[in-house]
Amino acid sequence: MAAAPVWSVDPRTGKQREQVAVEATAQEVDAAVRAALEARGALVDRTVRAAFLRTAAERLEAAKEQLVEAADAETALGPVRLTGELARTCYQLRAFADIVDEGAFLDVVINHPDDTATPPIPDLRRYKVPLGVVAVYSASNFPFAFSVAGGDTASALAAGCPVVVKAHPDHPALSELVARVLRTAAAEHGIPEGVLGLVHGFEAGVELIRHPLVSAAGFTGSVRGGRALFDAAAARPVPIPFHGELGSLNPVLITEAAAAERAEAIGTGLAGSMTMGVGQFCVKPGLVLAPAGDAGDQLVKSLTDAVSNVDAGVLLDHRMRDNFIAGVAERAELPEVQSPVTPGAGSEHTVSPGFLTVPAEKLAQEGAYDLLLEECFGPVTVVVRYEDEVEAKSVLSRLPGNLTATVHLSAEEAAGQGRGPELLAELTPLAGRVLVNGWPTGVAVAPAQHHGGPYPATTSTSTSVGGTAIERWLRPVVYQGAPEALLPPELKDDNPLGLPRRFDGRLER
Repeated sequence: MAAAPVWSVDPRTGKQREQVAVEATAQEVDAAVRAALEARGALVDRTVRAAFLRTAAERLEAAKEQLVEAADAETALGPVRLTGELARTCYQLRAFADIVDEGAFLDVVINHPDDTATPPIPDLRRYKVPLGVVAVYSASNFPFAFSVAGGDTASALAAGCPVVVKAHPDHPALSELVARVLRTAAAEHGIPEGVLGLVHGFEAGVELIRHPLVSAAGFTGSVRGGRALFDAAAARPVPIPFHGELGSLNPVLITEAAAAERAEAIGTGLAGSMTMGVGQFCVKPGLVLAPAGDAGDQLVKSLTDAVSNVDAGVLLDHRMRDNFIAGVAERAELPEVQSPVTPGAGSEHTVSPGFLTVPAEKLAQEGAYDLLLEECFGPVTVVVRYEDEVEAKSVLSRLPGNLTATVHLSAEEAAGQGRGPELLAELTPLAGRVLVNGWPTGVAVAPAQHHGGPYPATTSTSTSVGGTAIERWLRPVVYQGAPEALLPPELKDDNPLGLPRRFDGRLER
């Protein structure tokens, strides 16, 4: 049987643009993984791999015009958004190169023998080594930053792990172009092209997670798809770490005092956040707890005015469009759910933004309204009107894990008066990033960033954004009683590589 073709599709029209590849067979997946494994030796030298990451950023920037044009044709996200996302991607690559140069990620700890300790301490030397070949599953909504050259790939390469990427079907042509750029950058440093494999097709993705030479995986996508891969990773004869970002409601709690103080500003800000990128951000606020009463009414009015002025937009593909239209219709049909601005179909290829409202009491217990506690991908949010703090707390207690949780406080509450500290504590168990008086859309690439959260937001406690994302692809190893002559240079007493380390309890920079 001939391999199925992989087509590039224009989401603005639903028409096929060009055939860019064919779906990979099991044999081709095997070849890609084995080529990646053979390339890992070329990543051992930290200087080489840091230089590779910087060159990759330079080559991506040099190809910016072609890459942005290809990305826009396949995603309809627009040149301005995509140019910014490409800049973010290049920044990520350089940031990980800096981390590789510094070397603190190796977490070197050396303990010399101490016979006076109880029990006695032998000579122990600990650091972290790369896991091996990493499988990366690209996301649809960030064709640069969470795709072939995105954070999973950049952090894995920085850790010294070669990568095989399962391309997302929504941007296969772009995936091929980016892979070509990265392989060219690798060749400039004597690194085999196999250091970055690329495969297409659903079955190829399944074969990849099951391959015995794959040591870990990173995923960004739906709960259904991510959970299937997570289960497959755990069911292997040798289970592997699976770092999956699956889904998130990103709840927002607005206090009555905050609504009374700045209802218009909050409503306008919420509209901008929930419709940004046609509501296709993984941190889109999908559930908003707003007070009943006059202050809440003013907030809803502000939100209504702002959302009404947002144009219809194109989603990443027509399957997502169909799911969005069906999802908002099913939610709107629930008794006492209202649509101040009705979300749904725009033109033949677009969707219109909107939002729903529902009394908090409907979500206080299990039942048909649980549908409102599930993520709906696209430009819609659910505003839950609560009568008092007890109702708000009861809804929060029923929420699953999230990437973010946000609280909007009045100036007095933000200064520590009233329930401000208590509300922050209540939101902390729900998410990996807790915001005060802000909006969750926009995830800064910074050393202190954490992009993850309790299940189903993610399947692990790690982050996929920021410097510590590199930790996902490393494992610690300790040498005990090893003669100095046998030790790797990272663990020698004289520290020939000049690494940050903890030496007999003292932190050395």
